[in-house]
Amino acid sequence: MTATPDLGGSATPLPLDPDALQDHGVKTVVLAAPDMQGRLFGRRMSPAHFRERLDGIDACTCALAWDVEQSLELQVDYAGFHSGWRDFRLVPDLATLRPMGWLDGVVVCLADLREPDGDAVAIAPRTILATQVQRLAALGYEAFVGSELEFYLYRDSYEDARTVGYRDLRPTTRYHADYLISPGNLMEPFFRRLGDGLERSGIALELGQGEWGLGQWELNMRHGGAMATADGHTLFKMAVKEVSALDGLSATFMARPSTAEIGSSGHLHLSLRDASGGFPFFDAGAPDRLSDVFRWAVGGVLEHAADLMPWYAPTVNSYRRVSRDELVAGAGATWGYDNRTVSVRTVGESPEALRMELRLTGADVNPYLAIAALLASVAEGIERRLDPGPPIVGNAYDQARRPLPGDLGKAAALLHASDTARRAFGDAVVDHYAAVAEHEWQRFMGVVTEWEIARYFEQS
Repeated sequence: MTATPDLGGSATPLPLDPDALQDHGVKTVVLAAPDMQGRLFGRRMSPAHFRERLDGIDACTCALAWDVEQSLELQVDYAGFHSGWRDFRLVPDLATLRPMGWLDGVVVCLADLREPDGDAVAIAPRTILATQVQRLAALGYEAFVGSELEFYLYRDSYEDARTVGYRDLRPTTRYHADYLISPGNLMEPFFRRLGDGLERSGIALELGQGEWGLGQWELNMRHGGAMATADGHTLFKMAVKEVSALDGLSATFMARPSTAEIGSSGHLHLSLRDASGGFPFFDAGAPDRLSDVFRWAVGGVLEHAADLMPWYAPTVNSYRRVSRDELVAGAGATWGYDNRTVSVRTVGESPEALRMELRLTGADVNPYLAIAALLASVAEGIERRLDPGPPIVGNAYDQARRPLPGDLGKAAALLHASDTARRAFGDAVVDHYAAVAEHEWQRFMGVVTEWEIARYFEQS
């Protein structure tokens, strides 16, 4: 692994000054935006060229018009052969200019996407999230979001894993190690390199632990504004994968990479502040300290969870996690106090700490879309004063509950038909992402799996 300069640490405040990059030994600037899967795309350039292009650079609209494999089979209205595969523009958000602290001499600046006429690209993930942040602001609230991510880490390199078809990989823990300290000690060199790199990137990790799955780990990032958290979440995943690769390891954020193991969560924690800096979720006079605003917000999340599942569970594999009760990944449209069997869990006792935890989301989510869905639901709940009903006590899986779609095909259909989603996000956004989800489902349904052959070949 290459040495990393002390760039972006305590001596270098963030964001970086674009006019001072070369003074810090920066050789490469990456200007990038999130795609539909939450991966970064963009271009690399010298610091001198970046300063000349602060008005933006052009890139092909294909980045928001093809699937995870960059297949041209996906058909969407926004871009394609029918549009000539035209360009849009990546415009730097200089407030995000920071080191890629796990690499030597590389910085990244996240970008907003603009059409040739200067309008925001409506279907761009950062645009979608920014719109919902503004909607909450109009109601007098600012959202603070925390992200906790689980992932599997293997001792095999990505090249070796690909060669064996991602089968029989060697996990970094050989026994169930949920909360155990010693397995984490043995992986301290990896986690220290990762943590140091993220710190130089302005991304603070608060807590880490071994998880129950073999080779599974969890890291929690410090909460912040909705957009800052989504940006940090995206860079965190990139760092984990790249530090893994540099160390000859491999990591996956699949929702459930193995039949034998549990899924990986991407829980989202949400609290609100009002214009005076107060905590509108907290009511000292209520027996449970939960305000009407909190209950309405939860009511909105539960009311609209089914329609927004393509953003909470965006892949075919996501439903291997959320549709299995024993994986503690949410139980329909349910909520409760400090209860890990429900979909929306109430956490925290003090005004500052009280928050809701959305447990439906897995590690495979696009954070911009998932957080946007969460904020839109909260706004709907507050505006319409939606009652979440009584909290679940005990095991939610043993109780009657409003179901959520069990596969991506059903989820895509619900999103496409949702009047609420269309009001919140607009027809162009809903039609685009419903088409993406339906395409992914159809690709899956077009493949005969090993399980089907083993089960039915002789018995049919």
